[in-house]
Amino acid sequence: MTSFDYAVLIFYFVYMVAISWIFRRFVTNVSDYFRGGGKALWWMVGGSAFMVQFSAWTFTGAASKAYADGWPIAVIYLGNAIGFMLNALHFAPKFRQLRVVTGVEAIRIRFGKVSEQFFTWLQLPFGLLQAGIWLNSLAVFFAAVFDLDLSLTIVVTGLVVLVMALLGGSWAVLASDFIQVLILMPVCLAVTVLAILKLGGPAEFLAQVPARHLDFSQVFSYDFLGLWCVAMLLKQIHTTNNLADANRYLCVKDGQHARWAGFLGAGLFVAGIVIWFLPPIAAAIRFPDLHAVFPHLRNPEEAAFIAISRDVMPVGMMGLLVSGIFAATMSSMDSGLNKNTGFFIKNFYQPVLKPKSTDQHLLKVGKITTLAFGLLIIFVAIEMSQLKGLTLFQLTQRLSILIGIPIIVPLFLGLLIKHTPPWSAWSTVVVGFLSSLYITNHLTPEWAAAFFHVGHPLNEAAGEYWRQAIELFGNVAVCSTWFVGTKLFWHRTDPADRAQVDEFFRRLGQPVDFNREEGAHNANDGRQSTVVGWLCVAYGAFVGLLALIPNPLTGRLAFLGCAAIVGGIGALLVRGGRAHRRATPA
Repeated sequence: MTSFDYAVLIFYFVYMVAISWIFRRFVTNVSDYFRGGGKALWWMVGGSAFMVQFSAWTFTGAASKAYADGWPIAVIYLGNAIGFMLNALHFAPKFRQLRVVTGVEAIRIRFGKVSEQFFTWLQLPFGLLQAGIWLNSLAVFFAAVFDLDLSLTIVVTGLVVLVMALLGGSWAVLASDFIQVLILMPVCLAVTVLAILKLGGPAEFLAQVPARHLDFSQVFSYDFLGLWCVAMLLKQIHTTNNLADANRYLCVKDGQHARWAGFLGAGLFVAGIVIWFLPPIAAAIRFPDLHAVFPHLRNPEEAAFIAISRDVMPVGMMGLLVSGIFAATMSSMDSGLNKNTGFFIKNFYQPVLKPKSTDQHLLKVGKITTLAFGLLIIFVAIEMSQLKGLTLFQLTQRLSILIGIPIIVPLFLGLLIKHTPPWSAWSTVVVGFLSSLYITNHLTPEWAAAFFHVGHPLNEAAGEYWRQAIELFGNVAVCSTWFVGTKLFWHRTDPADRAQVDEFFRRLGQPVDFNREEGAHNANDGRQSTVVGWLCVAYGAFVGLLALIPNPLTGRLAFLGCAAIVGGIGALLVRGGRAHRRATPA
């Protein structure tokens, strides 16, 4: 890191806080704070939904898998792309049509008040754990770049994210996420292109890459790899299409905008597969022994993306990359903060403790809760950084499969299967947790090697493929069987509960007419486009100035290319905002 890189990073922090400060004026009530008032446009929601779906773990834990094994890690992100495509084709418009402020409100309509409280208090600790992993992943990255203490890095970066989440609520989250997409993707593209050029071009890259890193035939020959690939596709489809994660589309203006947002997220994940995982594969060529490069890290492979970036990037661009990777976790953490606070306020505090609260009171309590949750996440991240024996890749996968899947399955199937009693959701989760315990303790890699007559002990990678695959398939099979089986008790369901389920599916199929339901005067399309557009133009201009830093021609062109993308999209948004204001009657 040079002084130019530090200057870029300082500018980025100030710029992100400025975004939150500007968008604080968009927040006037609880709905604005937690879901943007249901007014956000598709491009902002699509960019935010994309950013929330991954974190710095992509550049640390996932990059370490690409460095060690090559292409298999991309299957998880292909699953994200397929999941977002299903969002666009079916689920995203229906989520918006539920007309709720939080996803747990939708759970209450579908499964009743008991399930509402069950999932509220289940999602809160699980959300804190997830955010702790994201923050810990970010700290691993920064510790490698700056050679700082992990705990100190967690505290500092966590506090920055917390301040940003407090200032502007969901509007600041949406706007900053969209702008961060425009920062992160071009910089990662520049790293990919420069890394391949450093190795002599595409042909030389393919000639030097370790044979198994791009050997797709391994899916048929490597122990349990094919099973793991199918499991990961199934996992990500469930993860991106369920009531708990409906929040990403609750803020969009209507069903059509939700559909376009889903298509945008799918396209960005397809591009991400290339520009996120070719660089760590290139690092496997340039730095076959990362222990020598990062001797102070417990798992040096998690810094593979950093190693190749430092090797190929021009002076000043490392600051942009660090900013972009900070953005990846910031978007996940601030969205998680906003979502979990929304669960607490709208699904517990208001209905149980203060049913007659005013919007202003709920807004104040929401900010206090955001502060408390932010500090808890920092504490969780510090504790996780002390864990021994698990890599970030393994830790994230275990948490999402053993705990996440039992929660998600009933919230996915509840959108497709109508006639199940109210207790079908929470009971499925309990059964799933018991299933997780059994599978973890009994269906071990050693058991698999014996049962399938593998004929040799499984190596560490094959053992992990088996463990994650059987945990996923086992939980999905057990949870799905139980949930569908509860249909046998539908005839005993109270008529009031039946009517509530009917109401849920009625809402699910009723398109949103924003002008009729919210009033055309409440739309702020032009204001959104103009404000975000000028913010993009400002950042694009800043990146363009970095081309003045003494660098080779390729380095200067890399800065100009990134500036053109960010500034150009900003100019289009400003133009669109002006056109919309001219077309809208005063």
